[in-house]
Amino acid sequence: MPDLNTLFEAAVANSKTLSERPDNPTLLKIYALYKQATQGDNADKKPSLTDLVGRAKWDAWNKLKGTAQNAARQQYIDLIASLRG
Repeated sequence: MPDLNTLFEAAVANSKTLSERPDNPTLLKIYALYKQATQGDNADKKPSLTDLVGRAKWDAWNKLKGTAQNAARQQYIDLIASLRG
């Protein structure tokens, strides 16, 4: 059975070939789970209020603070699998 990192890398590759573009809340969740899985808790400076996209990404990632990287990897794998049908 492949290990979690192998499954995660496969899910990352699969995320780029989804048949339909996910809605914005789902895209933010994909982004946040990826960042949490690869970098851990958000330590970046909060973007200014005028940077709407950066702020949304930062907020989505920051909500996952305290989530273990392996747990984030598994959630990412599960989310991409659900989007692929």
